[in-house]
Formats: sequence, structure tokens, C-alpha cells
Amino acid sequence: MSDSQQRSVRRFAGAALAATALFLTACGSSTAESTSDDAYTVEHAMGTTVLDGTPERIVVIDSPHLDALVALGITPVGATESGASNGFPGYLADNLDGTTSVGQTSEPNLEAIANLAPDLIIGAKVRHEALYDQLSAIAPTVFSENSGTDWREQARITAAAVNESDDMDRLLTGISDRAVEVGDKVGAQGRSASIVRFRTDNFRLYGPSTFSGSILTEAGFDLGQRDWNEYSMLELSPEMFTQIDGDVVFYTNPAGDPNAGTMPAVTRVWGALPAVAAGNVHEMEDETWMVGIGVVGAGLVLDQLEAALT
Repeated sequence: MSDSQQRSVRRFAGAALAATALFLTACGSSTAESTSDDAYTVEHAMGTTVLDGTPERIVVIDSPHLDALVALGITPVGATESGASNGFPGYLADNLDGTTSVGQTSEPNLEAIANLAPDLIIGAKVRHEALYDQLSAIAPTVFSENSGTDWREQARITAAAVNESDDMDRLLTGISDRAVEVGDKVGAQGRSASIVRFRTDNFRLYGPSTFSGSILTEAGFDLGQRDWNEYSMLELSPEMFTQIDGDVVFYTNPAGDPNAGTMPAVTRVWGALPAVAAGNVHEMEDETWMVGIGVVGAGLVLDQLEAALT
């Protein structure tokens, strides 16, 4: 290589180094400027996420977080539906004008989410852990650990994500206080209860750590000591109807048809059950008791509990 060529290479390398230093300086400056005085950090199931101020365009991909936002007076720009063509939960629908569907909770539509240009995405690790990196590439993403089970965890994570933890603490305290009040009014202490959901081929018993189960337990009912599964439920076939043994029975029938699923198979033989003999069997709304997981749904469960037993 000639002297002139060597000088040319040295000049190019020097220019490249200078450009690289300028680029890194600019990046550092941009990062510092992009973190405002309003920035805050959220600890959640997947680690920590920094929010550069309170988000304004939120997408939620699970129902407990949707309820939590509505309870806080926040309307998300996007949310998933529990099933195909099911729409958003009816008890929340009046508060979701302008919210766009981004697919089903079981399969969020990533393109639809990205098209909404969110500045925050909220979901649950138990459902969507595999999508976390893809969602985080779209916007800052915060995940609760669970969904439905330990519903207060989802409420608190949602509130932390939107910087409203104090308001959520007040709402949750209000639910707890009202549960005790309603429990006293309906005489829950010392009484057992069974929460039943009829399905196509079987029925479920709901335990103390489910959404509706936790509310009844807080009100003072005893849901029994059983070998509950990881979701605090039991999946039972119709011949196991004697497991519905609470002093009072609350049941839902998602199909809305008393002749559908396992309901007729059980109701033909459950006349001897204590609650049936005593007239303490009550059909409740499936959407709120089983699907309406959150502060708003909890208030409705307590309304319905009080109405059924007074």
C-alpha cells in the first residue's frame, strides 16, 4: 500500500471513529431527554418496566385488567374479547366507547395492537408469557403473574402500570369492607356455600381462591376443604352431584338454557341436597360471577348476593 493510500485509510478510520462517538453521544442525550420527570418504574411478573409518564393509549389483553382500568375511570384504546364474536363484557360495555377489539384473549392480534400505537400494554404471564418480547417491541408491557386466581394481584398490577396504586388500594378496601357488611346482613358466618357452574359435559365447583369464591369467603361463607386444583376449582361429572353440599348453593348456567349441558342431569337428582330441600338455591349471572373478574365485577357479585339472600 502506498503512503498516500495509507494516509487515506487513516483519515477514513478517524472520520468513522468521530462519527461513532457523535452517534453514541446523540443516543445518550436522546435517552436522557426521553426520560421525563414524570417517569416511573413498575415491578411486575416479567421484571421491571419504565414508563415515561402516565400512559394515554393503553391496550389490555385480559379481562381482569380491563375491569381494573374501568374501575379507575380509564378507557383503553384496545382490548381483547373472551371469545370469538363475544364482544366486551356486557357489564363494562357502557364504559368502553371507543375501545377497539384486538382479537381474542386466547390469541391477541399483534398487528391490530401495533396499529393502535399504544404507549402501554397490560396482560398476564400465565396467559401470554410467550408473547412478551413481541409485545414489548410494540410498547412498554406490564404483566401480572396470574389471571382470575388472586384477582387483586391483577388489579394492583394494572393500577401500578397507570400510576394509580393509591386509588386502587382504596377501591379494594371498599370491596372488602362491603363484603363484610353484606356477609353480616345475610348471615354468612357459620354457613357453608357451594358455587357451581354448569358446563356442556360436566360442572365446576369453585373454591375460595377463585374470583367469586374469594368474595363469598370474605363475606364469611365457608366453601369447604377440598383437593382444589391449581385454579381453586374442581371439574366434576354429573354423578358427582353430591359434592354440591353447601348450606346455600349459587349456580350459573353459561348456555342460558336449563335444558343444555349437564344441568338437567344434575337437577333431576339433586332434590335431596340440603340446600335444595331448604330452598337455598340461587341462579346467578355467569358474566359477573365467573367472567366479571375485578373491582366492578366484585361490586355486582355483592349486589346480587345481597338481593338473593334478603
